[in-house]
Amino acid sequence: MDFKRNINEYLLFLSVEKGLSRASISSYRQDLKRYQGFLEDRGMHDYSAVDTELIISFLKLLKEEGKSAKTITRMQSTLRNYHQFLLNEDVVKTNPATRLHIVKEDKKLPVYLTVQEMEILLRTPDGSTAGTRDRAMMELLYASGLRVSEMIDIKTTDLNTDMGFIRVRGKGSKERIVPMTDHVGKLLTSYIANERLILLKDDDVDALFITNRGRGFTRQGLWKTIKKYEMLSGLGKNITPHTFRHSFATHLIENGADLRAVQEMLGHSDISTTQIYTQISAMKIREMYTQYHPRK
Repeated sequence: MDFKRNINEYLLFLSVEKGLSRASISSYRQDLKRYQGFLEDRGMHDYSAVDTELIISFLKLLKEEGKSAKTITRMQSTLRNYHQFLLNEDVVKTNPATRLHIVKEDKKLPVYLTVQEMEILLRTPDGSTAGTRDRAMMELLYASGLRVSEMIDIKTTDLNTDMGFIRVRGKGSKERIVPMTDHVGKLLTSYIANERLILLKDDDVDALFITNRGRGFTRQGLWKTIKKYEMLSGLGKNITPHTFRHSFATHLIENGADLRAVQEMLGHSDISTTQIYTQISAMKIREMYTQYHPRK
């Protein structure tokens, strides 16, 4: 097992799926390199023998070195999330950091696009083969709220455009069924019958979305594609693949969707994760109230 490779894959995940800034990625890199050094100093070369006691020893060492309580709390959170990523990727069988007591910080409200901004973004791709594919890809991201890892894993056999559903393999290999609109179903049907066949160079490739080289997309490839249209759209916002997921959930809840239904579609195991989108909706209501009520 390669510590460096695992860390780089996690940093890529944070960049592509979570849309973290370069500064945040740099902080995570420093934290994990420090953790890697601690493990290597103890003759460890993989995570299989890492347990809760060992992580506590590492945190105690940081305290002895004079690190602040804020730094140690951040490291706790980093290690818990990192080991959860390793568990989700089947690198390890357990997350030894789940038992650590962590003082939770207030969750930041997710960044999303308005309906009007989303319309502008979705109209940005041109009518070329690649542009038509990219529009279909972004339309599906917005229509389904898929994670990046789920999106690049979608195969043509996962689609049922007649019924308007798509089969998704989520975290922990859990499958769920997500609906899609007739509009997106028609776009995908046309893409599969035309542009996908043009891009396909090997019949063994079963990925729904095919790159210009005839392969399935990677996380980084999808991220770069979205960044291209962020620039071309002129919206002036930091748009990542996850922005589509946030916009999907926010717009559904703003229009009165049931919270439990949104939870199911997003694949959240805990409804409290979904509830953050209700805060966005409440904030918008408050803004409208303040703006339009006659007795301001």
